[in-house]
Amino acid sequence: MGKKTNITIDFMRKEDIDQVMSIEQASFSMPWSRNLFLSEFRSPGISTLMVALADGPVRTVGGYIVIWLVEDEMHILNLAVTPSLRRQGIARKLVLAAIKRADQKGAKRAFLEVRASNAVAQKLYLDLGFTGTSLRRDYYDAPVEDAVIMALEKDAFEVQSRTAE
Repeated sequence: MGKKTNITIDFMRKEDIDQVMSIEQASFSMPWSRNLFLSEFRSPGISTLMVALADGPVRTVGGYIVIWLVEDEMHILNLAVTPSLRRQGIARKLVLAAIKRADQKGAKRAFLEVRASNAVAQKLYLDLGFTGTSLRRDYYDAPVEDAVIMALEKDAFEVQSRTAE
């Protein structure tokens, strides 16, 4: 691992989309489209988009998270970090910032789906207090794969909200 990058979390702006798309395409076999990201901006009452910004003279996106807040639940829809910045705690900071935001908006628990083969992501979520609740068969395409549904319940959610910077 190289030098650790200083990161701040901010709300995503439409002008971040080119950088977000680059990370998305480098991270997933079936990446979201530009229009899908842009459509999330049209539902600010439900959708929250956040970015991890690397220190520097220009706005440089190092990662992002997209969540939905529905009733008292937070759903993590998308999370990725640029390959050169992985394993520096950026995804953890994004998840914690999202939990804090969701808590401020009245959420009491969080849910997500993760590829069954993605041990690195599952470890992150387990370390944050999520538990695997069930398996959704053949949820993902390209390649076809099961999804592990993970949940962060009320007590653990509140602990992580207080942990967030």
